[in-house]
Amino acid sequence: MTLVLTRSDVLALISLPEVIAAVRRAHADLAHGTAVQPAPTALRLPGSDPAFLVMPAFSESARLATVKLLADIPGNRDRGLPVQRSAILALSAADGSCAALLDGGTVTRFRTAAASAVATATLARPDSRVLGLVGAGGLAHTHVAALRAVLPFERIVVWSRTAATAHAFAAETGAEPVDSAEEVVRAADVLCTLTPAREPVVRGAWFRPGLHVNAVGAPPRPDHREIDSAGMRSARVVVDSRATALTESGDVLIPLREGVFGAEHVGDELGEVLIGAKPGRSEADQITLYNSLGIGLQDLAAARLLIDAARDRGIGTEIDLIG
Repeated sequence: MTLVLTRSDVLALISLPEVIAAVRRAHADLAHGTAVQPAPTALRLPGSDPAFLVMPAFSESARLATVKLLADIPGNRDRGLPVQRSAILALSAADGSCAALLDGGTVTRFRTAAASAVATATLARPDSRVLGLVGAGGLAHTHVAALRAVLPFERIVVWSRTAATAHAFAAETGAEPVDSAEEVVRAADVLCTLTPAREPVVRGAWFRPGLHVNAVGAPPRPDHREIDSAGMRSARVVVDSRATALTESGDVLIPLREGVFGAEHVGDELGEVLIGAKPGRSEADQITLYNSLGIGLQDLAAARLLIDAARDRGIGTEIDLIG
């Protein structure tokens, strides 16, 4: 039987602390070679805006192979629909049976924030107390919860292109809205960029010594980025997956095409830092940056938790699929 978990099922089951721990383990497994994370396959027609990203992963410890099909359809914004939608298919690694089909949107939001929390705990200064957010949508809410779980932030500053969105976010979270992205960057000890930007919204000239950046929001397209080339060059960059970053991350690919730095500048993965194979922060004044494109292995880690929790609690719908 195949377990089907809807968005409401996922919301009833998901636990952010558990997802943070699972994402940490998944990245360590990748570095140890007990998980497989190939580059995603992008499906795009020439001259067409919609893109579909095929994101596979396999984990020995989780006993699953998964694929997430992510639709990135900018035209949905004008329809009042989510720009990104996704579904996750999970197969048993033991016998190949179809274990589950999960709504991907909530999983993506939680595992993305969890990865930022893992990167922040690993790369940020332990005395970081000001969290800065560029963008105030759903990802921002989840990031506040996730990052508060790893560092005791005393102040949160936020900016959004839409002032009303920033003020509504501030009313719900206690954040302080400011008038520009630059104000956020200059105030922050830890900065999260959470916008679907095509052109940079954050400049390296604004970076203070000791800053940690989670570059999260740009969609998986080689011509979209949130951080300018000077910012990427000035930072110690850690990626979630080399193969993914060098295929779909505009934050990485645009400076590479410009000759601002070589591939070695963006060659270290988060899992390698977690297991001590690559260095993390080397000094208090160093600027660190986690380039978070999002990988299928993070979806797999969350899916394992959700499948187990659903079966324990009797949540979800079982269907009989051929095979």
